[in-house]
Order: sequence, then C-alpha cells, then structure tokens
Amino acid sequence: MHKFVRNLLTEWRKLDLPFAGETFVVAVSGGADSVSLAIALNDLKKRKKLNLRFVIAHFNHGLRGGESEKDAEFVKDLAQKFHFELALKKGKISNKGNLEQNARVARYEFLTETAQNLHAHGILTAHTINDQAETFLLNLIRGSGIAGLSGMRSQNSKFRIEDSNSDEKSKIQNPKSQITLLRPLLNWATRKDTENFCHFNEIAYRCDSMNEDLNFKRVRIRKILLPALREFNPKIIETLAKTANLLRTEFETAVKNEDERPKTQNEYLVLKELKNLSKSALYKTLREWLGANRGNLRQLELKHIEAVERLIFSRKSGKIVELPNGETIVKQGGKIFWKKNIENIEKST
Repeated sequence: MHKFVRNLLTEWRKLDLPFAGETFVVAVSGGADSVSLAIALNDLKKRKKLNLRFVIAHFNHGLRGGESEKDAEFVKDLAQKFHFELALKKGKISNKGNLEQNARVARYEFLTETAQNLHAHGILTAHTINDQAETFLLNLIRGSGIAGLSGMRSQNSKFRIEDSNSDEKSKIQNPKSQITLLRPLLNWATRKDTENFCHFNEIAYRCDSMNEDLNFKRVRIRKILLPALREFNPKIIETLAKTANLLRTEFETAVKNEDERPKTQNEYLVLKELKNLSKSALYKTLREWLGANRGNLRQLELKHIEAVERLIFSRKSGKIVELPNGETIVKQGGKIFWKKNIENIEKST
C-alpha cells in the first residue's frame, strides 16, 4: 500500500468515519489534489478497506470556455475508470462582485444539494496543508480575528458553504443541511504529495489557468508572498498550517469559556453588556452578531469592527457606523442595531 493511501486510511480512522454502508460525495475539479483523493479512495475500495459508495461531483462553472469543458470530460472519464457514480452540473457564474467567491459559492451549493439528494454521510474535499497556509495568510492580511486565523477544520459537522478567504464564521448557511464537510488531506498532505501520487499512478491531472492569474489574491499569495517567506523559513507552509491548528485549539477552548457573552442572534445588542466584555470577547461577539444578521462576514475588515467598538464606547447618541454594501450600525436607546441601508434607518427613527 502506498504511503499516501495509508495516510488517508489513518486520517479516516482519526475522523471516526464509517467504513461501510454510507455514501460520500467526492468533490473533484480535475486538479492534482482532488484527483489524488479519488485515486486513494479507489485504492482503498479495491482493497476492501472501505465498503462505501463514492459519488464524484464536478461543477463546471464555464469560466474558461473550452478548458472548463475539457475539465468536465476528464472528470467523467476518471469516474468511469474507477467505476464511481458521477454528478455533473454546469452553471453560469455572476460577474458582479468577487468572481472567485461567486464560483466557490455556486460549487458548494451544488455539492450540498447533491449530498442531500443522495442522503450522503458527507462531502469530501481535497484541501491540503498548502490551502491551510494560504487561508491563514489571506485572513491575516485582511485583519481577521482568531476565528479566521484558525483556518479550516478537517471536519465540519454542521456544514456551511465556506468562504475560505474570510473568517470561519463568514459562511453561507443552508439551515436544512445536516451534511458533514470533510477534508481528509488537510492535516498531512502537501500539494507536492498530491502531484507525486498522481505521477506514481500515471494519471494526468488538469491545470487550471486561473491558478496562474495574479489578479486573484490567493494566487498572488501562492506565487509571490509564500516564495518570499520561504527564504526566511524553508518550511513556511507547514509552519503556517501548524500555527492555524494551534490557534484553533485556543479558539475552541475560549469559546467554551465565554458563556457570559451576549446572544448574537438578536436584532440588537445591549451596550451595557458589551462594555463589560474583554476586547477579544467583544470582537468575537460583534463578528458573530454581524455574521448572523448579514449571513456572512464578507468584505468586513478589522477597521469595521474597530469602528463599531468606538461607537459602543462613545458618549454621543445616534451616531452611525457605515459598513460595506450600504449597511450601517446605529446606536439608539442603549443598544446597537444592524440596518441594511440608510432608508431602513430613516424609517425606523
């Protein structure tokens, strides 16, 4: 058994996943990471280590024309080669706002819908140590709190469609979804490992030209920032991923000890309660509250949280903090309220 396959089996046990009788949706883009995952799952199934139903799922976002079509054909051939079932969908992605984020949301909506229709135990994605390191830097640059710097979990039991460029709380949630999102390569496999494993099995993988486009922040981090940091620390990718894991442990411990924090599902927060919190607890409360009201934390930066903090401790009443997309925070009657836009504030006053 190849070391890559053995490591996947070990991680499968660590995640306490079933070995028989369940269905898993495997997200396959055609790149080395997802192809290596599919190869390893096929190997474990052939060895009768896993008696499970695997359904390969591929979302064709059509952003690269003929290249996207070839990706879909490649994944289709791979599924046939492994005798896995296949779920394909072609969707049109909006050019408004963040194109990369729009494509990600559409892909995860498809994966979630597929998993629900199949009554699947979970969705398997091929995020690696490299992805964790890149996510850490993305969140560090945008001024994320400890939740964002904690990076991705290897297992999310209540799946939300993640924006990996933002805080862990910055997600699009499907309230009907009970699907578990699983990242079985996250804690041990590097991108080099996945590429080498594909080469070992003599299976070519697809290369996404968008991964070379420096207009995307993640690509600039991968192509420019990480190579520069590698001059200071040759193992910078592993170091950043370990840092994210350490912060996650601290973050989850802190969450258990913060029962005194106000509930964040309310339409308002009480100033008196907020002023009694420590700075870290206050920032966490504000992020959770804003995430619950907005549905996500996209475009929110540290400067916005700091502005709300100043509003909370300001003695002036009726002051407003402006957030992205015309949203505002208004202080009235000893409380702060989140409002969608100025018109809503005017109607309420």
